[in-house]
Amino acid sequence: MFSYASASTGKSLKCRKPVAAGRFYPGKSDDLEMQLRQLFSRAIPRRSENNPLALLVPHAGFMYSGGIAASAYNRIEPNKHFDRIFIIGSSHTGHFPGASIYCQGHFETPLGVVVVDLELVKKLTRDHEIINCNPEAHQFEHSIEVQLPFLQHHLKPDFKIVPVLIGTSTNEIAKKLAGIFKPYLTERNLFIISSDFSHYPDYNDALETDLSTAEAIKSNKASNLIDTLDANSRKSIPGLATSLCGWSSVLTLLYMTEQIPDLTVDLIQYKNSGDSYYHEKDRVVGYWAVSFTKEEKPKENFDFALSMTDKKNLLKMAREAISEYLSTGKIPEIDPPIDSPLIQGTCGAFVTLTKNEHLRGCIGHMDATLPMWKVVQQMAVASATKDYRFSRVDKKELSDLKIEISIITPLKRIKSADEFILGKHGIYIKNGPSSGTFLPQVALQTGWSKEELLGHCAQEKAGLAWSDWKSAELYTYEALVFKEED
Repeated sequence: MFSYASASTGKSLKCRKPVAAGRFYPGKSDDLEMQLRQLFSRAIPRRSENNPLALLVPHAGFMYSGGIAASAYNRIEPNKHFDRIFIIGSSHTGHFPGASIYCQGHFETPLGVVVVDLELVKKLTRDHEIINCNPEAHQFEHSIEVQLPFLQHHLKPDFKIVPVLIGTSTNEIAKKLAGIFKPYLTERNLFIISSDFSHYPDYNDALETDLSTAEAIKSNKASNLIDTLDANSRKSIPGLATSLCGWSSVLTLLYMTEQIPDLTVDLIQYKNSGDSYYHEKDRVVGYWAVSFTKEEKPKENFDFALSMTDKKNLLKMAREAISEYLSTGKIPEIDPPIDSPLIQGTCGAFVTLTKNEHLRGCIGHMDATLPMWKVVQQMAVASATKDYRFSRVDKKELSDLKIEISIITPLKRIKSADEFILGKHGIYIKNGPSSGTFLPQVALQTGWSKEELLGHCAQEKAGLAWSDWKSAELYTYEALVFKEED
């Protein structure tokens, strides 16, 4: 039986050896470091000064999900010191009561030893019957181990971990564990939740299923996740074994975070194994990177800094998407440039089409749930074919169309129209099920006053009475606007 006394003195420790090295990631330190450098060089850059309270990170082989994982870990300031890092995963190799924390010693990877906070391990297993010391549960489990090289590469080497493996997948266990761990969910600690998304549907079914699951997580409500997972299972999607393999770990986190005010859940990046060079598209596994951040102050300034090359690439993707869709009825599958990680980040966007300086179509997606390049593709096609104000674009018109793209920031709720700045902010008006928006450039194009713009938006976009904006919910956002003429 494990002796806590020997653990605290550093004697008789039995470190857990890596079992995923050489399979999920390179087994030699030099090769592993090289792969990690490549993954982080292509990852989505950090955009917020605030460090996340928690990250949801995939745990597949690095060739499949390593890029998504690196984008998640990029949210952490490399010089940030944490008292400890909790890594929570759901067991793939067996079932056991409650949860197990590795207690015999530390973890090893090809990059060295990762220290386990054995003093806290002692306290948690002593004070809570639901948490036990079961080293055998960790022996062949990869979900915690594969997170460690990313932490070793990205952070200073003085961090400690609390490796938690959940062995009983029930809502009740998740809720109990959340009650135990919630006092530690502070800025002094970091929680890593290890989970992949859908397992083994085809590529297109994975896209749809994984997005619905991610949006449930983004809602930050445990009940929404439970309902979505149940709905996914009832759809009888061919090949789908699970839509969230670590659902008990994710549910544990949501039970901790759903009551935290001013918490932002950001869907950072998505891919599935079908996007990899090494995998077919008929049987895939999905991967999302998600951050949970307590924002101190909303940012007022737009922080996308797209290069000229990024803008040209997005405009080209928009035009090619329209052309291909009008010819074949399909949006082209592309590989976005790996040297342009910003366009792989999630955001909202609008695509505006003009012909002879007159509007020919404009549709957008407000929520940051899709990669920038993908939402631009989809909104370009929608603007050409689904804007109810205009007939469908004919392929013969393509050469006469001009394309404008507006990349938008997340919505910010405002208390009154006094906070709305004409020409800087876009406006989004919502009253029950009715909503409508004007992009920031509309004020400049029309010359309307603030009250005129709000009235036109309420009446023409939201289908409300002219003055109903006064009692509606008001939101602002900013936009980075660029067009082909530029």
